[in-house]
Amino acid sequence: MRILVTGGAGFIGSHLVDKLMENEKNEVIVADNYFTGSKDNLKKWIGHPRFELIRHDVTEPLLIEVDQIYHLACPASPIFYKYNPVKTIKTNVIGTLNMLGLAKRVGARILLTSTSEVYGDPLVHPQPESYWGNVNPIGVRSCYDEGKRVAETLMFDYHRQHGIEIRIARIFNTYGPRMNIDDGRVVSNFIAQALRGEPLTVQKPGTQTRSFCYVSDMVDGLIRLMEGENTGPINIGNPGEFTMIELAENVKELINPNVEIKMVENTPDDPRQRKPDITKAKELLGWEPKVKLRDGLPLMEGTSD
Repeated sequence: MRILVTGGAGFIGSHLVDKLMENEKNEVIVADNYFTGSKDNLKKWIGHPRFELIRHDVTEPLLIEVDQIYHLACPASPIFYKYNPVKTIKTNVIGTLNMLGLAKRVGARILLTSTSEVYGDPLVHPQPESYWGNVNPIGVRSCYDEGKRVAETLMFDYHRQHGIEIRIARIFNTYGPRMNIDDGRVVSNFIAQALRGEPLTVQKPGTQTRSFCYVSDMVDGLIRLMEGENTGPINIGNPGEFTMIELAENVKELINPNVEIKMVENTPDDPRQRKPDITKAKELLGWEPKVKLRDGLPLMEGTSD
């Protein structure tokens, strides 16, 4: 298989590349513009005969022969997508159009990593794939939430109109080594603060929940979805739900028991609850997460500064 991974120098992308490269029949091509990714994440493959790295922005067309496309390219943390919201929505819309155009030209199967953010601030809990979401179209996060919703629309339109083989994964909060420690996501925030001996800043009220999936489980789910027969969308995430206070207490206990926990003001449009319903992933992919949060957090200390 010749496999293209867009965003392959990123956190999840680079772990996916590691797994795909384990199969000696695969050739892996990564396209990344390094807006949030890093060549360092792929250093062990640079120079490998089955591996190729292209500096490329998916908002420009890419002409290449491949069998499968894992389309992960997109800033995924609030700090990055709020820093350049126009770039974020262009990546989601024009980038996805370009990758679908490529899939159509070469007859490749394409997998989009969509997001739990398509559910917005959900009024249904936990969130099944059939839930249409509760999203603000003009908020500070909308470039990401609505961008991914449009990307899903494009995927299905190409599938229905042109018969493209598509797969859509709605991924929930993921953590693990190579997360950018200053990316503004809550696990990396708390770990960075604990390692630096700073107070762990929990946004009020502290009762909002997230579900955290370890990156090896996430990659396993994505590959199963790509190799299977279902278009999706399928939720891939860990249904273990933690409040922000509980997460802070876990990080404190495991990394630095001396730090204090401090409440701070919340950001706009922050969802109160996040928990995947993974019934479909279990039934259709035979997938469920294996790594518990308490086991995964200590593996994070090798996070890149």
